[in-house]
Amino acid sequence: MDFGVAIFFTDYSIGPAELARALEERGIESLWAPEHSHIPLSRTSPFPKGGDVPKMYYDVMDPFVTLTAAAAVTSKLKLGTGICLIIQRDTIQTAKTVASIDQVSGGRFLFGIGGGWNAEEMADHGTDFKTRFTLMREQVEAMREIWTKSKPDYSGKLVKFPPMMTWPKPLQKPYPPVIVGGAFPYSARRAIAYGDGWLPHASRPAYPDVLAHLPEFHRMAVEAGRDPKTIPVSIFGVANDLDALKRYREAGVARVIFDVPAAKSDVILPLLDGYAKSLRQMG
Repeated sequence: MDFGVAIFFTDYSIGPAELARALEERGIESLWAPEHSHIPLSRTSPFPKGGDVPKMYYDVMDPFVTLTAAAAVTSKLKLGTGICLIIQRDTIQTAKTVASIDQVSGGRFLFGIGGGWNAEEMADHGTDFKTRFTLMREQVEAMREIWTKSKPDYSGKLVKFPPMMTWPKPLQKPYPPVIVGGAFPYSARRAIAYGDGWLPHASRPAYPDVLAHLPEFHRMAVEAGRDPKTIPVSIFGVANDLDALKRYREAGVARVIFDVPAAKSDVILPLLDGYAKSLRQMG
């Protein structure tokens, strides 16, 4: 089981280059950067965790910029969007961005995606909240066409383009893993339908422990004609508790991801030392 770290990079946090080097030095497998373009002031969408939206949500930097900076100073560290709000992005341009970062990183990119929760943020990008998941699936299908074909085209309900030529293609073949973020059961079903992995949180208001749903997730995959091994599970927001980490490993979780605050190195580096210690103790 691999370890990852997720952070909201801001102008008051540790920088991506410094953090990436520190992670690679400690043997931590991956770095994950979330995305919000902005947070509208006039909104009715509730924050999923309750209360006000934290400041870092509207301060966060673009994940592709920060992960590219991280790629430039490392050679082994994997780089993931956790998650990319593709429903707020242009499909063709996003396909090129993903292929480009996969090329410059030497094939280390992990494409974590999600449909989001903030209807007002989406509306500012011209995205309809009610059809966002139809859009997300079509975007994934269309990007896979772009990544794998010399003259791709796509015709869906919401995403359409005639035959084109666009390079580069991703270094990873056939393309970087598309890891679908979100809660059980809906995002789990989406991951089974068109994902290369599932990325839930350790707990959500609907359930205290996502591990309780893993047997059902595996059963759903088999019923859909998929081998559960082709949809590895990565879990956000885990605690650095050795017993809990062993439970994740025993349950077949591929990767656990620790959330760190948008803080400077004096706060972050001791946390990383703790994760590295647990990694050694896990064997």
